[in-house]
Amino acid sequence: MFKKTLLGAVALTAMLAGMAHAEDLKEFRIGILGGENEADRLRNFQCMVEQLPAAIGVEKVSLFPAADYDGVVQGLLGGTLDYAELGASGYAKVYLADPKAVEPILTTIQTDGSTGYYAVMVARKDSGIKNLEDMKGKKLGFADPDSTSGFLVPSVSLPNDVGTSIDEYFGETGFGGGHENLVLEVVKGNFDAGTTWSSGVGKFEDGYTSGNLRKMVDKGILDMGDLVQVWQSPQIPNGPIVVRSSMDADMKGKFKAFMMALPEKDPECFGAIQGGEYSGFTEVDENFYKTIIAARKAKIGS
Repeated sequence: MFKKTLLGAVALTAMLAGMAHAEDLKEFRIGILGGENEADRLRNFQCMVEQLPAAIGVEKVSLFPAADYDGVVQGLLGGTLDYAELGASGYAKVYLADPKAVEPILTTIQTDGSTGYYAVMVARKDSGIKNLEDMKGKKLGFADPDSTSGFLVPSVSLPNDVGTSIDEYFGETGFGGGHENLVLEVVKGNFDAGTTWSSGVGKFEDGYTSGNLRKMVDKGILDMGDLVQVWQSPQIPNGPIVVRSSMDADMKGKFKAFMMALPEKDPECFGAIQGGEYSGFTEVDENFYKTIIAARKAKIGS
């Protein structure tokens, strides 16, 4: 009896593993971070829907645009997403909850060859705010609690730059509901300034070469002439492309090869999903994000 039961369990395990593998080959699920207009996010990733099935051997690719950063984080932790592009802090949140949930495999290279970007604080040009000193007692907006540039790095770096805690220096703080929404709230005057992300490469008046400001300029919803930059963080590691760790090794390899070739094969698709100008991708692993993981653990705890 025991032998039959054991054999039955082994057979069931093998069957379930085979089913999981078959399921992997049917659908590839992409998580897209929140904070930007959903229609724009879906349009930017449409080229992946069209090209990935043939490249990696799946029947279809499905897009899951989350309302915020945490939606993608939870999807990755729950194993319901196969791939996402995260900020370093978002990856740190996944890693601290379950270091085996996802694997960081690639990150972007800026046009100057660097693999980092910056948190920048912007204010309305007509506000009279020109630097951090002018922000004392004013209302500061952050992008998202799980954003590296929109919250984590500013929350760690700003106290050093202003000489006291954020709560003591600024009159009020709040969240803008993602990077795009935050900048729009600054333009409307609902925040005196706000923190978002930028390559820090190129010209400010263009929204730099990549980042949230550049995406908004390219979409025609932001005139950089309306803004002034009042602060910039130390360089932050570019966020990772992550894949589900339990994904079939063959599919992982095919997906990675597809992404590595994308900048040259289809620059328009590459630019759409990345939101600006980059030179390409480079390989990374969890070690590239150790400083951000440590910073998140110390600041937020998870």
